[in-house]
Amino acid sequence: MFLIHPISPVYDKESKVLVLGSFPSVKSREVKFFYGHPQNRFWKVLSTITGEPVPSSIEEKKSFLLRNHIAVWDVASSCEIEGSSDSSIRNVTPNDISRILDTADIKRIYANGKTAWKMYEKYLKEVTGRECSCLPSTSPANAAYSVERLSEEWKDMVRFVKEFKNG
Repeated sequence: MFLIHPISPVYDKESKVLVLGSFPSVKSREVKFFYGHPQNRFWKVLSTITGEPVPSSIEEKKSFLLRNHIAVWDVASSCEIEGSSDSSIRNVTPNDISRILDTADIKRIYANGKTAWKMYEKYLKEVTGRECSCLPSTSPANAAYSVERLSEEWKDMVRFVKEFKNG
């Protein structure tokens, strides 16, 4: 099924890191916000590594991201996808992330999972001229990683933001 990305990016001029997913899951499209599936560990991982409570509402999630200088969007603006399966993504039109990079002082770009990273490398790296680090996916499909293990892998991203903020 061909779909157009339904969620606006979250960022402001104070954002220091950009986390890119591939394309919103069925549940995220339903709730109209990033990482909306209750089994996705994105919010739990960020909560663990920031020491803040897990945000629940969309407004709380936006405030959480902005307060922690984290921008969030996806690589694909539109694509063919079956359900929520990253492996089924075809015919990608990438998002124009220059709107984020031109507004915010993004110091680092991270991909939430290998599919997002591969898509960044294919569609956006040449355009942005910037490296993107691959973090393990917070998707429930990545069952090899517990919240604890994900938090360990993701902590450098938040540590970087905190160091930048404090110094």
